[in-house]
Amino acid sequence: MTAPIITLEEVSFSYGGPPVLEGVSLSVPEGAFVGLVGPNGGGKSTLLKIILGLLEPAAGRVTVLGRRPVEARQSIGYVPQFATFPRHFPVSVEETVLLGRLGKARTLFGYGQRDREVARRVMAETEIINLRARPIGDLSGGQVQRVLIARALASEPKILILDEPTSNIDMRAETDIFDLLKTLNARVTIVVVSHDIGFISQYVSLIACLNRTLLCHTASPIAGEIIQQIYGSPVRMIQHTGRDGGR
Repeated sequence: MTAPIITLEEVSFSYGGPPVLEGVSLSVPEGAFVGLVGPNGGGKSTLLKIILGLLEPAAGRVTVLGRRPVEARQSIGYVPQFATFPRHFPVSVEETVLLGRLGKARTLFGYGQRDREVARRVMAETEIINLRARPIGDLSGGQVQRVLIARALASEPKILILDEPTSNIDMRAETDIFDLLKTLNARVTIVVVSHDIGFISQYVSLIACLNRTLLCHTASPIAGEIIQQIYGSPVRMIQHTGRDGGR
């Protein structure tokens, strides 16, 4: 790992009421795989939106790739928690992935050869090339997540940010998605929001624990008292045991 690619210094934010984030400082080295964990309402999605430049902090300083987040936005691939298109909209996998080229395409008359080459490459990388002509509504939850990851990768980002990418898929598909992310981490910095601390600890290089404030930022296993402080009650660590394993 090298110099920080994302830096937050004493960041606070409020939607007009009590603070959602308060004094958050976080440094993400280039090449890291960061797991952002914490309870619902703890500020995780808000923090992602600040990194993406979609929200301005009330206080503090944020830099992404040495710039203001809004200036670095085209270098970030984003996979939202919920798909932003109707599942039954008549669009193919390839057409969905090509949406990631918006803002990169150089022509007003449709996608160029370069755009289609990038789309094919990321579809092969995410193992959905054989699904490229399929309607998005025909896919399983795990396949849809791969399409959304491919769409984010189509922008050729330096940072990949994912908000609960496995919240609506089964355990085997979850393992497959995180295996894919681990492979992608060889060339892109990753920040992923998850509730499953025990599971993501097998994959991430850093864990950031957020509940309004940053309670923990470590590469070491998280102690039980930290987990209790985050969630307000004891939480059982979950260990997944292989692709067909249980909890």
